[in-house]
Amino acid sequence: MDRVSEVTQILERIGDGDGVAAGQLLPLVYREMRKLAAQKLAHEKAGQTLDATGLVHEAYLRLVGPADSKRWKDRGHFFAAAAEAMRRILVDNARHKQRPKHAGDRQRVELDKACCLADKGAEQVLLVNDALNQLAQESPQKAELVKLRYFAGMSAQEAADALGISRATADRYWSYAKVFLYCALEDARKS
Repeated sequence: MDRVSEVTQILERIGDGDGVAAGQLLPLVYREMRKLAAQKLAHEKAGQTLDATGLVHEAYLRLVGPADSKRWKDRGHFFAAAAEAMRRILVDNARHKQRPKHAGDRQRVELDKACCLADKGAEQVLLVNDALNQLAQESPQKAELVKLRYFAGMSAQEAADALGISRATADRYWSYAKVFLYCALEDARKS
């Protein structure tokens, strides 16, 4: 049995309530989830308290936790859900950092450069999240494509397959979404 069909079968067993299956899934998807998490955290500022391992574990618990009764159609659907879970964790983390109680109103001091710099990482994550939510209101499928490409690290073809659309359609959606997000981010920066 190949790895893809094994993951799909385990996902079906989890959906049927098999508690043992969740333990069998992690070793099969861990490497890909870790790679995904590392890609997402590479865009964050240095000094993060959340590392790739922590992000993978948090996302995995959200996906197959004890209160979860979700069913995934296949491996692609699972990784799309994983990308969404990671996005939400990063957004929650960014919101948490911006709260005054957690020094969100203070500037970071880089000792080696001896200058004050504001930590814009959390703010940027929130701006991207807001822009992505605006896109989702206009076109949910284009927003889902962005999540798969950006947060799941899927190629254009992998994302197209996961969404059940052609590669050409995925390329058109991607071009549109990039312009939409760019304009939304520019508008947010101006206001």
